[in-house]
Amino acid sequence: MLAGKKRAFFRSSLLLAAVVLTGCASAPPQDQSNLCNIFREYPSWYEDALDMEKEWGTPIQVAMAFIKQESSFRHDARPPKKYVLGFIPWGRVSSAYGYAQAQDPAWADYQKATGNGGSRTDFADSLMFVGWYTHETQRQLGISKWDAYRQYLAYHDGRGGYKRGTYKSKPNLIKVSRRVEQQAKSYGWQLKQCRTELEDNRSWWPF
Repeated sequence: MLAGKKRAFFRSSLLLAAVVLTGCASAPPQDQSNLCNIFREYPSWYEDALDMEKEWGTPIQVAMAFIKQESSFRHDARPPKKYVLGFIPWGRVSSAYGYAQAQDPAWADYQKATGNGGSRTDFADSLMFVGWYTHETQRQLGISKWDAYRQYLAYHDGRGGYKRGTYKSKPNLIKVSRRVEQQAKSYGWQLKQCRTELEDNRSWWPF
């Protein structure tokens, strides 16, 4: 009977540790430049990424490059504040929030379209949002989910803005989009190097 209690305590301890390690308020990864190291630090994020890729078909490296650019993997990221007369705080630049920096209208559209509740401060929910958004961009605009550059332009300026070509007058946005494209390529190459390791590790991940 005592042994049974010890086993139950051990299982409870493991569950509690998993909750702590995989909670939505995880600290940003220590090495954000390497996708393998990100997933080694947070194995549950790899599971989330696999779920997103299966659900929406968006490559893991593309979605993760978006999250890195948008929030640097900070769960509570927000855009800077606006100031009146240069010193009086007057709200935020936009309603963007969370890992994916989803704005209120886009997040509401996602919830309505998918029936998902979720939270923008939850990594899995945010990754699913990116997958859904890029899926819809491909469906509506014909931009491949593998095309991180054009997908990010449509993500940042909205699909309507992309169709109108608003990004053409934003050289900084074009520069950032190229950076996202390069990050996605780097992440993709890195993922190929450690995919077998990550899959092997799934066999002992208890949850």
